[in-house]
Order: sequence, then C-alpha cells, then structure tokens
Amino acid sequence: MSSGLDVLSGSLRVRNSSRIAPGLCKNFNCSISEVRSCPSVMSPETKRLLPPNTETVQTKPFPIRGERANYVNSPHVIAMVGLPARGKTYISKKLSRYLNWIGINTKVFNLGEYRRHATSAYKNHDFFRPDNQEAMAIRTHCALEALHDVCQWLENGGEVAVFDATNSTLDRRKLIHDVVVTKMGFKLFFVESICDDPNIIEQNIMEVKVSSPDYTNMDKETVLNDFLLRIQHYQEKYDPLDEIKEKDVSFMKIYNTGEKVVVHKHEGHVQARIVYYLMNIHITPRTIYLTRHGESEQNLEGRIGGDSNLSNRGRQYANTLAEFIQEQKIDGLRIWTSWLKRTIQTVSGLHAPQERWKALNEIDAGVCEEMTYEEIKEKYPEEFASRDTNKFAYRYPRGESYEDLVARLEPVIMELERQGNVLVVSHQAVIRCLLAYFLDKSADELPYLEVPLHTMIKLTPVAYGCRVEEIPLNIECVDTHRPKPKVPGELEEKFLRKNTTLNPAT
Repeated sequence: MSSGLDVLSGSLRVRNSSRIAPGLCKNFNCSISEVRSCPSVMSPETKRLLPPNTETVQTKPFPIRGERANYVNSPHVIAMVGLPARGKTYISKKLSRYLNWIGINTKVFNLGEYRRHATSAYKNHDFFRPDNQEAMAIRTHCALEALHDVCQWLENGGEVAVFDATNSTLDRRKLIHDVVVTKMGFKLFFVESICDDPNIIEQNIMEVKVSSPDYTNMDKETVLNDFLLRIQHYQEKYDPLDEIKEKDVSFMKIYNTGEKVVVHKHEGHVQARIVYYLMNIHITPRTIYLTRHGESEQNLEGRIGGDSNLSNRGRQYANTLAEFIQEQKIDGLRIWTSWLKRTIQTVSGLHAPQERWKALNEIDAGVCEEMTYEEIKEKYPEEFASRDTNKFAYRYPRGESYEDLVARLEPVIMELERQGNVLVVSHQAVIRCLLAYFLDKSADELPYLEVPLHTMIKLTPVAYGCRVEEIPLNIECVDTHRPKPKVPGELEEKFLRKNTTLNPAT
C-alpha cells in the first residue's frame, strides 16, 4: 500500500514515514517534516505515526482483560439443564475456567448453594418430592434469588453467568427466559446434559455427591440410595429441551458426556465458542505431563528466547526424561513439542508418536530476543519497567504479550481436551499459560507461575479440577524464574552481569 499502513491486531502502525499519505498528516494536524523530526520533541499523537526503530519500538498494547468488548457485545446467561448426577456442575466449572482463560469474565451461580443457605440441614430425598409444596416454594424462591444475583452481576460488568441448576421443567425454563431475556434483554443459552449410562451416573454420585455438604457424616451406601431416590423425584416432572415446544430457544444437548451433540439455534460468537469447546471435552481418565526443555546454552547465559542447543546438563535431562517416561509405562502416549531445537533435542530419546506445534514456541520477545534482562534494562529501561507494571498485557516491541500467547495456545487447549495421555515439552511462558488454564489461575497470577527447568508437572483431571504433582528429575540447572519485583524495573542480583551464569535452581 502506498500509504505504508499496517493494521495488526487492531493497532495502526506506519511502516515507512517517507510514504505517509498527506491526508493522514492532515487528519492528525502534523506535517511530513514533523514526522521526520526527532521523536523527543514530537507530540504523543505524532509519535504514534512513526515506524518502529530503536527509539520508537512500542506498538499499541494488546487490550487488557475487561476491554475485549468485541468478544461479548451483550451479557450472556448459560443455563444448565438436566437430572442430578449428569455432570452439570462439571461442565459449568470447566466452561467457566475456559471462558475466563480466554478473557471473558465468567462466574458460576450454583443453585444448590442457595438452597443449602436457605434451609436447615438436609434430611433426605423427601425435600425433592414434587408434591412437597413447602419445599417447592423454597426451591422457587432460591431460583429467583439466584437469578437476581446473576442479573446484578452481569449489570455490574460481568460478561457470562453460568446458572448451574437442574432447570428440568418447561415452567422453570420459561421463568428463566422471562427474567433474563424479556426483562433484562440479555442473551440466553441452555446446555442440557443427558446421560442414560448407569455406570457413569453411579460413578458421578460416588466421586462427587458423597462429599457434598448434603451428606456430611453419611456412609456411601446410604448416600447412593438417597441420591437415586432424589433423581426419581426429578424424573417425575422432567421435560427435556424440545425443538418443537421450545423452537425459539437457543440450546445444545450433550449425550453421555460427548457421544452425541445436538445444537439448536445458537447465536453469535460467544455461543459458537461455547459449543465448539463443549464438543471437545470428555471424561475419559488420562494424564497430561508438562515439562520445559532441558537447560539450553542461552539459559546458562541468562538470555531469553532464541533457538539454542541444549547444554551438557540439558542433554543429561533429556536422557533422564526418557528413562522416567519409559518407567511410567503410559498407554497411548503422544508427545508434543515446539519447533525450537531445544525441545526437539529434549525428546530425542523418547519412543512414542511425536508432533511439532509452532503454537508451542516460546513467547516472541521481539527486539529483546536473545538479550539478558540486564541488557534489556540498560537499552530499554522504560519498556523493562512497563512490563513489570502489567506483565500479562505488556507486549514486547515487535513481539508478543502473554495475552497474545493465550490466544495462540487456544487450539492447543482444544486438542488437549480431546486427547488421552500427552507429554508437552515446551517453554516457560507457554507452560505458564497451559497451567493457568488447568489450574484456573487469573491473568495477574499467570505470568509469575513457577515452572522450573528439569521438572515434570503431572496433571490428572479429577471431578471439578486437576490434581497437580511436581516431580523434579534431579539434574542440576539454572534458575530462570524472575518473581514479581516490589518496584517495577528492579532487577534481582542473580540476573546481573557479574554472575557469568545464573544461579543453580534450588
């Protein structure tokens, strides 16, 4: 283009000041000569038109969370539907974790918690009998109270509220529609979980319901019998979502944890992402192993990024990793690495199917690639301090931010959700992002998660989250972790030039 304009991620950047369109200067009340003058005497408006160089390298920062108005143009309520023990809370929590991870402010409202707050200690299944008028009045009151809180939260800046309840009758769903759509003008999407496999239902009861506050100090057999009777009471009045009776309603139905999915009239970007995500999850037992590459030559020098080879100790780690994986005897293991040499070298001794993902490459440090933290602080002091101020949103000049990295890794998460046992060998920033997804960490916590070299992180999905085990493989290595400084721009002693290599990890 003759104007020399780039539009990247919603930001405006001038590639070449000699080709700036005259109309552009007119619009911004500046002249060509002013654009070519020294950046230090320019107005902020004019500086924005400069091409990136050693003096002007920062592009428009990626929007921080809460500014992604293009993601959610109208608040959404996701209302779960289904009999008890069908995985509604599992889906609710998992969906909330995913949406928060991609930057959509999401919260789960569990109706069971409202009911327990409103009533005395749970006695037995009789509370859920459809002919128990007193209990029905309490349950309806709790539903209205929860919906009030849902709407209030969305009005105060929330983007997606997940209403975790059975919502198993036409009347209850009409009530939700009247409040959410007719009264408030929000978007509504129902997600029904249907399961007719008695083994899955019993497994869900024994894994989750026995630890419910409803069944404190009760033996498992009593819990199972009482809960099965509770399900029978709900079945007496159960109305599954119906394409004819509810033809104008947006919904999806998930059968037997993903064997079949039916989608009816979903609307917009958010609902499309929800459908795609829920089509990829499963409950088959599996384990995900995460590890960084072995120590690299540039790790020894304290340099970030680059594409260096493993150090001697890094090669030792590769050998030890191969022995560790062989000892685990993991069924159907698949190995994923980035395209960078140090990850590929780390898995060279492993005998399992391997895939290379460019999406697993380390965060792009732009003009700071292959520099030490001390060099960055000396050459770009303002940039260095700016990153400390908001590490998640900060984008390296001509590089990436952690928020960019999360967007890049979304296809990896989708594929991980579909897979069985996987070993991911990648890089510090990448594994931080993956861990933040599985452990439900916030954007503020994500960039400071500790991911030491030469350590295996074992993730085992459980009912409502992940069990985490850190397994050091006991090969000495440098410590590359930089905690959040008390003062932005401060640099810890271990990263200073007088230390020819970083301190060993402790």
